Amino acid sequence: MTESPLGRSAVYTVLTAGYVGSTGPGVAATVSYVSDAGRHVIFDPGMVADRDHILGPLAALGLGPEDITDVVLSHHHPDNTVNAGLFTRARVHDHKVEYRGDQWTNRDAEGYELTPSLRLIRTPGHSTEDITLLAGTDAGVVAFAGDLWWHADGPADDPVAPDRELLRASRRRVLAAADVIVPGHGAPFAADDGNVPL
Repeated sequence: MTESPLGRSAVYTVLTAGYVGSTGPGVAATVSYVSDAGRHVIFDPGMVADRDHILGPLAALGLGPEDITDVVLSHHHPDNTVNAGLFTRARVHDHKVEYRGDQWTNRDAEGYELTPSLRLIRTPGHSTEDITLLAGTDAGVVAFAGDLWWHADGPADDPVAPDRELLRASRRRVLAAADVIVPGHGAPFAADDGNVPL
């Protein structure tokens, strides 16, 4: 199976670009909206200073929480998931299950397609459960990679990663498939800029 989605019809908007405080406890997730083939997806609805940092940009797109069909969680750390409950009608996807209401469906995230332009892949490293959403757009493949990279500068040595070599292998996999990386706590960056930490 090819890594990248076959379709190229997805569109996306970064609703809020996150950050990690260098000397203090502050952290905010990068929260993104992706749409394709009638699916309205929120990726990593995590910690933000105010929920309006998610809902305001979504409203500017003409959408409310009830319009969201899917939520994808890159992993289960609270700073990337704490606002998932805003989207009560959505299916919630993680590394091994799709949840909806009081029901769940077991399925491996590896290669799972939400649409022909939206594919999940397993990318463990920051945690053992990490997944990445690959979105085929008309400008190339965008990888919503969660905390494989916190921001464009890495960190090169992730202090949370349980297995450094596994993290590096997942980063290489994503870089080989994507044109743009959307990290867990920063602005998008080009996959081929030559300075992306492995």
